Amino acid sequence: MTLSAAEITAWLGAFLWPFMRVGAMMFVAPIFGNTQIPMRIRLVMTIALTVAVMPAVGDVPAMDALSLEALIVALHQVVIGLAMGLLLAMAFQTVVIAGEAIALTMGLGFASMIDPQSGQSVPVVSQFLQVTITLMFLLLGGHLMLIELTANSFQPIPVGMEGLSRSAIAVLLAWATQMYAGAVLVALPAIIMLLMVNMALGVMTRAAPQMNIFSVGFPLTMLVGFILLMTLIIPSLPNRMSGIWSSAFNALGRMLGV
Repeated sequence: MTLSAAEITAWLGAFLWPFMRVGAMMFVAPIFGNTQIPMRIRLVMTIALTVAVMPAVGDVPAMDALSLEALIVALHQVVIGLAMGLLLAMAFQTVVIAGEAIALTMGLGFASMIDPQSGQSVPVVSQFLQVTITLMFLLLGGHLMLIELTANSFQPIPVGMEGLSRSAIAVLLAWATQMYAGAVLVALPAIIMLLMVNMALGVMTRAAPQMNIFSVGFPLTMLVGFILLMTLIIPSLPNRMSGIWSSAFNALGRMLGV
C-alpha cells in the first residue's frame, strides 16, 4: 500500500484545521481553559473533541501545509476559536467584577487568592462566586452547548481563506458591555445595603467621636456583607447568570451565523 503526498496532506489537513479551532477555543474558554488542568490532559481533551467534531467539518481545501495559504487558514481557525472562548469567558468574568466591587465595599478587598481560571489574583469573594457559577454552568449543560456550537460553526464558517466577518467581530466587542452591565446587576443589592451601613456608621461616629470606627465598623460591614451574600447575592445568581449565559450564547450564534 502506497500513499501519495497529496493523500497524506489531505488527511493531515482534515484533522489539523479543526484541531486549531477547537484548541484555541479550549485554551481560553471557561472550565476547559482552567490553568489547574495539566497541559497533557487539556491536549488529550482537545484531540478527543476534534475527532468528535470531524464528521461535522465537511470537506477541507487541499493545500500544502507549509504554504502561505495554509498559514492564513491556520490564523483564521485560531481567531475563530479564540473569539468563541473569549465571549463565554467574558460572561464568567461578570461575577469576578461583581465580587471585586462587593469585596471592596465590605472590607475584604485585601483578601485575595489566585484564580485558577485566569491565573490572576482576585478577591476571595470573586473566587467564591466563580466556583458557584461554574457548578451552575455544568449543571445546566453549558459545556455541552459550547461543544455543540463549536461543531456547528464549521457549516457557516467552513475551513478556508474566509474567517470572521467585521459584523461578527463587532458582535464580540459589543457584548463586552454586557459583562459590566451584568456585574452591576449582580452586585448592586449588596453595594446599596453596605453603603447604607457605612452611612449609618458615619452618623454614629459624628454623634459619638470617641467611638473607634475601625474596631466597630470593620467587623460590622464584614458581617453584613456575608449576610447579604447568603441572603441576596447567592439566591439571585441562578436567574442572573441564566440571563447572561443566554445572551452570551445568542451572541455566539450571531457571531458564527449558526
